[in-house]
Amino acid sequence: MFEYALYRLRHDDFVRQGEEHRLAREAARLRRTARRTTRNTEAESHPRRHWFARAA
Repeated sequence: MFEYALYRLRHDDFVRQGEEHRLAREAARLRRTARRTTRNTEAESHPRRHWFARAA
């Protein structure tokens, strides 16, 4: 019975770690998507300033 209890504890811990890892990946993906959306919006409203004149 003791081995089964240890197995269940380990299993539950692995499941919890996997869920935390999945949530962290999903949050990172959502942050990247939000950053891209913000950049696209800024690019449309504020053209980039070129500091040096282009060569002819």
